[in-house]
Amino acid sequence: MIDLFYWPTPNGWKISIALEEFGLPYTTHLIDIGAGDQFKPDFLAIAPNNRMPAITDPDGPDGAPISIFESGAILQYLARKTGQFGGATERERIAVDQWLMWQMGGVGPMAGQAHHFLKYAPGMGHDIPYAKDRYRAETGRLYGVLDRQLTKTEYVAGDYSIADMAIWPWASLWEGQQQTLEDKPNLARWLDTVAARPAVQRGHALHLDKRNTKPDAAAQEKLFGKKD
Repeated sequence: MIDLFYWPTPNGWKISIALEEFGLPYTTHLIDIGAGDQFKPDFLAIAPNNRMPAITDPDGPDGAPISIFESGAILQYLARKTGQFGGATERERIAVDQWLMWQMGGVGPMAGQAHHFLKYAPGMGHDIPYAKDRYRAETGRLYGVLDRQLTKTEYVAGDYSIADMAIWPWASLWEGQQQTLEDKPNLARWLDTVAARPAVQRGHALHLDKRNTKPDAAAQEKLFGKKD
């Protein structure tokens, strides 16, 4: 039984969706990031960067327990463990890995900054037009890249894979990133196709009622640091 350390955010959804897709049994441990659970010593022993998600697998390599932090590393581990969704050949694995890294280095950070500066920072007294324009535009550029890729493939790397599981949670929040799909029909089609998967629906719904898109001042301080 895998232990999932989780909160309902795009990064958390990556792993809850993956565990549902892989069909692996798991127990959920909520890490309330608005309450500062990510800084507690027990969690830091598993995830030293004080970020969720993380997992502990009692049946790790050679049958010994292992703890893993960073969502991309967790996805790669689960794909190797199960032999699913990671590519069947070396060329397929490369295709999956490059789009997974594209999410980790591009969509996640840029869309995350877009969310921060468009939705949260103004309420903290930091309404910065340059930052809003910068991250809105870069997120849009990345979604244009994704839309062009999806003219060639049904899913991001060909077959459905951990790359789709990583990208969809962030791309599904395109409205909050002040994006449009009118000029990205392939992205719109892909978003609907992935959203229709039962495992995606189950993983996305995990404790969704606890998601707070408008944290109060105390929660913002826990998440982003003290207001100047």
